[in-house]
Amino acid sequence: MRSLRTRTVTAIACAGAIGLAAVAVGAGPVNADAVNAGPVNAGAVPAGQRGTLLGQRPLTNAAALPSASANRFITYTSEGVGGKRITVSGTVAVPKGRAPRGGWPVLSWAHGTTGTADICAPSADAADGPAHDYLSVTEAYLDKWVAHGFAVVQTDYEGLGTPGGHPYMNGVSEANTVTDIVRAARRADPRIGRDWFVAGHSQGGQATLYTAAARQKPRDIRLKGAVSIAPGSNMSQTAVYVKAQYPGAEVALPFLFVLLNGAYAADPSMVPEDLLTDEAGAVAKAGRTGACLAQLKRLSADLPLHKVFRPGADLTAFETYYNSQEALGLELEVPTLVAQGTADREVSPAATRNIVNDLCKRYGGITYRTFDGADHRGGIGASFETSLKFAQDIRDGRTPQPTC
Repeated sequence: MRSLRTRTVTAIACAGAIGLAAVAVGAGPVNADAVNAGPVNAGAVPAGQRGTLLGQRPLTNAAALPSASANRFITYTSEGVGGKRITVSGTVAVPKGRAPRGGWPVLSWAHGTTGTADICAPSADAADGPAHDYLSVTEAYLDKWVAHGFAVVQTDYEGLGTPGGHPYMNGVSEANTVTDIVRAARRADPRIGRDWFVAGHSQGGQATLYTAAARQKPRDIRLKGAVSIAPGSNMSQTAVYVKAQYPGAEVALPFLFVLLNGAYAADPSMVPEDLLTDEAGAVAKAGRTGACLAQLKRLSADLPLHKVFRPGADLTAFETYYNSQEALGLELEVPTLVAQGTADREVSPAATRNIVNDLCKRYGGITYRTFDGADHRGGIGASFETSLKFAQDIRDGRTPQPTC
């Protein structure tokens, strides 16, 4: 049996292992730019093949990258949970200057956890928005890629800002939306090339690994490499730690509601309110309708752990579902850099090392790098130069040094 200390550390790790930097405490008013770049019409119907561009408009809110010559909000067709056609929103930023031969190389960014409500979509970010505290960090990071000559595209994922729920941490859905936005961006701007890289943080780090393992068919675009920063893992354990009231479970509680709502979006039979007390169920519902991660933290701050789950709540389906979304067992297809901050208390270096060790059993082209003193968010900026060199080496025909 694990010690109490181990349980405490694991509970804290599980809470953040799903992805998740804190965001601003107050949602604040929604400005006109945020609305302009936000949710599409609920009646929008996806059409055509994956990657079909459905619509575009100029993007001028906080999601616009300052180093870009043009920023666009787009909607496009992708494939969601269960193989259904879905409408997805996202952003496209094109560098300044003249595109190189073959077009601008692309970085498709998979974002970390913001929440499951439409207002949490990165494309709707505003300076006073509910997720800006986190998104401001990733926007600064992505702007560096644009400044170095990469077209940057960022999906909102399935169900964030578009019809339907967000199936949080569903690897296949994430990989589809991350891939198909590259196709849509090329239709929006012919200067964008075929060669692309995927990069992501936390939730997006897990999404990146799923993308790197997906078979790229048709080969109209060419995935060249992947950068996974502090990939999320151990999702299924969160409910266990909250239900058992282990030390540190209070930290995991807000993330539990994100996970429950994500499972519900993927499988409507997993209704959060069936497992939760009325008080906890109200928090889960808020997470689907208007509360991002920071608001869920506030709403759950005074919720006693013994009043979270109904007596006899059966977590089997929840655990089975999230165990199926772990990055363990994937077979990667492209060179992959995994970056991890040594001071990360939300996604532990041990958890990431475990993923790397498992992936290395089936694919030898993995490079693992740690960044001394970097915490969960800090790992994003700390890994930029290493990630840029990794991508540039691949573009120049050099093979990155694997560590498997």
